[in-house]
Amino acid sequence: MKIVVFAENQNGNFKKSTFEAVAYAAGIASSTNGSVTAVSIGTISDDKLAELATYGADQILSYAQESLNTFTGEAYSQVLNHAVEVAGAELVVISNTYSGKMVAPRVAAKLKAGMASGVVSFPNTSNGFVVRRSVFSGKAFADVNMSSSKKVVAITPNSFTIAENAKAVNIQTADASIDAASVRTKSIEVSIASGKIPLTEAELVVSGGRGMKGPENWHLIETLADTLGAATACSKPVSDIHWRPHTEHVGQTGITIKPNLYIAIGISGAIQHLAGVSSSKVIVAINKDPEAPFFKAADYGIVGDAFEVLPMIIEAAKKLKSAS
Repeated sequence: MKIVVFAENQNGNFKKSTFEAVAYAAGIASSTNGSVTAVSIGTISDDKLAELATYGADQILSYAQESLNTFTGEAYSQVLNHAVEVAGAELVVISNTYSGKMVAPRVAAKLKAGMASGVVSFPNTSNGFVVRRSVFSGKAFADVNMSSSKKVVAITPNSFTIAENAKAVNIQTADASIDAASVRTKSIEVSIASGKIPLTEAELVVSGGRGMKGPENWHLIETLADTLGAATACSKPVSDIHWRPHTEHVGQTGITIKPNLYIAIGISGAIQHLAGVSSSKVIVAINKDPEAPFFKAADYGIVGDAFEVLPMIIEAAKKLKSAS
């Protein structure tokens, strides 16, 4: 099976989710005696492009036109369609990031391809091409048999191991000759979140709610996150009252995440919040209310005042860090 992967980059660097997508495609190619073509869009160095071969890309197509440095769903989907034609691909793999969510449906429509988003498994090819996807805000799974000749699969970030599978570096430049008139949307301003670790890629997340009582107490959340090497997040009420930026809001109406560890401090655990974090592998809830709904969803719970519990956890984390 010939596979094309959207190798999304940001400011000349590939995201963790990109390497995950390439490794996922390489796993499928290995089981189907296929090949992987990674497609990079926008200006990026050859050294960075070569990283894609480390995770299993047999070929790297670089569309390095300066006009493509700013993302638009219309232009990028046209580039991917061109790459599918060049590679003769039957499968397109895209990470289900913000950009991926804009590109995947457009690519599928143009190719008249079947599409599955939120995919959390490798395909079962013993009887068709069956993938498992997360549905109902992570509360259930659906197995989808994709019978179309061409397929688009958008995988959920942090769902697969980034396995190295080094191939010889084979970089080719390409030009999709995008018709500027066909691109009807323009980027007016790009605002990049200043957090140390992007929430969608974080393996560890420390999150706070109204139980922190005010933004002046957030240094406790940040200290624990810095000690653990984690990203920081918050509940919707916290971002609504501007204690924290909306880029940190996780939940049904915010960012959906799937870290290995999610620590919720002073968050009651409303269903809307749980919808965005329930796929976390391990959830720890800290709340002084023993009846807080979060305790029913958490793997571990601590009933106590955050301002008494957090300093003890921070001290223990620092000792563990220094010992290692």
